[in-house]
Amino acid sequence: MKLSKRGEYALRSLINLGIAAKVGRKIVRVSELAKAEDIPVKFLEQVMQQLREAGYVASERGKHGGYRLAKPAAKIAIGQIVRLIDGPLAPIGCVSQTAYEPCNCPDEAHCGLRMLMLDVRNAIAAILDRYSLADVVEVTTRKMISSGRPLPFSLPTEGAINLRKTKTKRNSATHTSPTEGVIHQLLGDYSI
Repeated sequence: MKLSKRGEYALRSLINLGIAAKVGRKIVRVSELAKAEDIPVKFLEQVMQQLREAGYVASERGKHGGYRLAKPAAKIAIGQIVRLIDGPLAPIGCVSQTAYEPCNCPDEAHCGLRMLMLDVRNAIAAILDRYSLADVVEVTTRKMISSGRPLPFSLPTEGAINLRKTKTKRNSATHTSPTEGVIHQLLGDYSI
């Protein structure tokens, strides 16, 4: 699996919409989203249209229009977005759960390559489905705050968001080890 530019732009824009919601911005213009990530506006408009049609973002027309998340960030799994934009996560068609294609292997049930690629597909899916947009927004905002960077899309009159150390309840079925990855390590026991 390789994330396309379209997939990357979709994820970056959703993260920025999540940050905007966190700082109290109700709507963000596509030009602002494009400028924040140095993305071509016309291309981003197409990506946002696809996200809108799938129900992940909502749009408002007019002079003060733009985009916002259509559902809570905690309800948007990163894997859902990758599959929507880039298709199946499987590196080869014979291990795909959503777009299975038989290979030309004479014995699929005993094919070592298929077994290896199934493990790859399952590992990718487990990671992408484990984290929600809210998790990524939290890590992003925490890193920005700890680096002294202002959060994008903040209203000029708002104060800084303070970090508090609090225990958060993590699902032990999906977060089994503290060394599962960078996002998991950064999420730790903190919340914003």
